[in-house]
Amino acid sequence: MPEKNIPFNRQLSLPGNVDFVMEAVQGGECAGGGPFAERCQSLFEEVMGVPKVLMTTSCTHALEMAALLLNVGPDDEVIVPAYTFVSTANAFALRGATIRFCDVRPDTLNLDADALEDLITARTKVIVPVHYGGVGCEMEAITEIAASHGIAVVEDNAHGLFGKYRGKWLGSFGSLATQSFHETKNFSCGEGGALLINDPSLIERAEIIREKGTDRSRFFRGQVDKYSWVDLGSSYVISDILAAFLYGQLIQRDVVIAKRKAIWDRYAEELADWSTSMGARLPFVPDDCEQGYHLFYVIMPSGERRQELIEFLRKRKIASVFHYLPLNKSKFGQQWGSRKGDCPVTEALSDQLVRLPFFYNLSESEQWRVIDAICEFK
Repeated sequence: MPEKNIPFNRQLSLPGNVDFVMEAVQGGECAGGGPFAERCQSLFEEVMGVPKVLMTTSCTHALEMAALLLNVGPDDEVIVPAYTFVSTANAFALRGATIRFCDVRPDTLNLDADALEDLITARTKVIVPVHYGGVGCEMEAITEIAASHGIAVVEDNAHGLFGKYRGKWLGSFGSLATQSFHETKNFSCGEGGALLINDPSLIERAEIIREKGTDRSRFFRGQVDKYSWVDLGSSYVISDILAAFLYGQLIQRDVVIAKRKAIWDRYAEELADWSTSMGARLPFVPDDCEQGYHLFYVIMPSGERRQELIEFLRKRKIASVFHYLPLNKSKFGQQWGSRKGDCPVTEALSDQLVRLPFFYNLSESEQWRVIDAICEFK
């Protein structure tokens, strides 16, 4: 019997997910702001100690809300890592801000805190660290630098849910943080996100922005007798059908995390000798980080070798992919971002990194197929 394809990702689905969706449908509250969204929000607030969490339609929209909340505009600059998804920069570029690209550390691929001071100007308004792969950035150093210059910090925590840095939850350091529940993430409803609000002074306006610029949330709480347009905003509220599907996973988070840890650990252990012999590198997790087990990658010695490995695996019906292209070298990044300086670490690693299949339902036999194939590659 021919071997089946091993995809790069499969959507997470756990027992009970569909039951919660049916409950949402039968309950008749399928639009945004329903009971399952409230359950998800309460879970995050209680587990992570965040003052307020608002479920959103995507992490991209949560980032856009952050830009609106912080009144980012054309006179401002925002520092983001050059190695990240376009939404990290786009949310602030939409408000007219100039994007300044920061290089990443060669070990964790996180924003390089040592490079921040040279990028800060009188116009710098926000720093957006991205916890790549669910491994925490140097948040104490980043927040100290930001505070000394009066700059806000927004954590892009799309990869890092339930990860920690020095014992503190990722997403709880900045005044704001964002989460993703896209189908490639550890917990997923296909498309979804969340805005974590650690600065209580931003909560009321965040509710307004999320509700299309209206004070609808206050109306439903009985604080006003009618609601109207009071600020900028958009439709950022997640459907309760999606929130129901997500909630069924969140209440089983220990099971999901344990399975993903086992997959990550097996890759790390079984590929260690091969990577040394190949002059390749595996993910690095500092001792002060408890990672989120979001992805597993190999950094090959060159771009040519990276492409050879991807093709080698493809011929064996195993999907592997590269990751981000450097935003500072992108067509729009060069047009909209600051042109000062290159990001050599980002530019080199982007050509060399390959991501391996990594998802909750990856069976042990499938993973061994991936490992055995990689170890055949010379």
